[in-house]
Amino acid sequence: MSIRFRLLLSFTSVVIVSVMLFMLATYLLSVAVTGDYKSVRSFYTIHYSLHPLSDEEESIFLELKYLAKNDPSKLTDLSLLKDYDSQLKMVQAGLLVRKDEELLYETPNMQEAEFTASLPDYEMGNYSIRNTMNVGSRFFAYAKFDFHYDAATDEKGSIFVIRERSPFAEIVRKTLPVLVGLFALIVLLTGIVLYRYVTRKIVLPLERLRQSAERIKEGDLTQELRASSKDEVGQLVLSFDEMRRQLQASIQLALQYEENRKRLLANISHDLRTPITTIKGYSEGIRDGVARTPEKLDQYARAIHTRAADMERLVEELFYYSKLDLRQEPFTFAEADAIALLRGLIDEHAIDFEREGIQVNWLPLPDGPVPVLVDREKLKRVVGNLLSNSIKFMVREPKIITLALRVNEAEETFNVSIADNGPGIKQEALPLVFDRFYRADDSRTPTAGGSGLGLAIAKQIVEGHHGRITAKSEEGHGTEICFTLPILQKRR
Repeated sequence: MSIRFRLLLSFTSVVIVSVMLFMLATYLLSVAVTGDYKSVRSFYTIHYSLHPLSDEEESIFLELKYLAKNDPSKLTDLSLLKDYDSQLKMVQAGLLVRKDEELLYETPNMQEAEFTASLPDYEMGNYSIRNTMNVGSRFFAYAKFDFHYDAATDEKGSIFVIRERSPFAEIVRKTLPVLVGLFALIVLLTGIVLYRYVTRKIVLPLERLRQSAERIKEGDLTQELRASSKDEVGQLVLSFDEMRRQLQASIQLALQYEENRKRLLANISHDLRTPITTIKGYSEGIRDGVARTPEKLDQYARAIHTRAADMERLVEELFYYSKLDLRQEPFTFAEADAIALLRGLIDEHAIDFEREGIQVNWLPLPDGPVPVLVDREKLKRVVGNLLSNSIKFMVREPKIITLALRVNEAEETFNVSIADNGPGIKQEALPLVFDRFYRADDSRTPTAGGSGLGLAIAKQIVEGHHGRITAKSEEGHGTEICFTLPILQKRR
């Protein structure tokens, strides 16, 4: 059974039960007010307006009606009328006999009522013989029959079998169908509105969830779901759509990993092919006797050793990067003063600066120590890779490296900047410099070489320290690499 059908069944049950309870409450209220259940017993009788009297009263009325038709002179016999009145008193009813405009007989217990002026006019056709009437503040139901005492003299007469009833009961009797219908209509409309509201707010979002799940099962993760409310169903829709987005992202990431894996294999094959070809060529030269002199043989051996060392360095860096990428390279963090640590790591390259004729400029340093948590060896590798790139790619004089160590109080980070005045990097190549195996050789120098893993390794290490690394460059005006480290605590 669907939720929609259950809701429809529930609202229908509510309408039926509500109407029944309303009718019961109205009946009990009427009984409580009138004190007589018989006076309101006929609320629910369909033919109440046609039969305002009880069965006993109707029986006596029919006898009187028979006399009026066949022997109307007997209706002037007061003893006979009293006899009939006595029978009516036993069922709490009364008798009225009218002759022309005067009452010939009036039941004693109703004599205080002014019936003469309240009785209906003669209707010799007797089209309406059962009805109700108000006599002062009292309310009566009656059955009447009009007849002729003497056709020759045209004396008219009427017999009335009457029963006093509660005016409240009559009001309820007349208004109850309208009230019940109005109440049923209100409940029905309320149920329809609630049904449409619940359907729109619950059933339809669940149906969209089901359709989205079907599309996901078929592999379509592009259909976005939007919550139409902020309630529990809306939160469910948002959570489901967030799951879809994460699943889509994970699949895209898996595809990207697969693409990266293919690219990695291609890059490895390319980077290994050149030294292998060189080694193969020199070894074949030795084997074929091309290197006939000791000097030539030594030259070939050195070339083979250099290419083998390049291959070893490439494999070592690739293995190290893979361990970082797979989170299999452990970090050993220790507290250190960032300023002293970075100055020491940079000063270790002083010989390289002197050999390459590079001028090192330090910008003003912050005052006091800056505590950070770092892995010294890995941070040393980051600084070494960045400085090696700057040294390698600077080909014009003067060669200048500018170093800056700053504290960002707002973000609570320690910022390191290494800038050179080399040829710079093209803007379209700048976002790719941290990708593995990427070398912007055409923007710097085609003879620089390198594995293309230096900046990728630096990025992995900096992010492992919960920092970030960025590159800024302008072609022809040098390159600046910046990375940040979180400060252990605010300086006082």
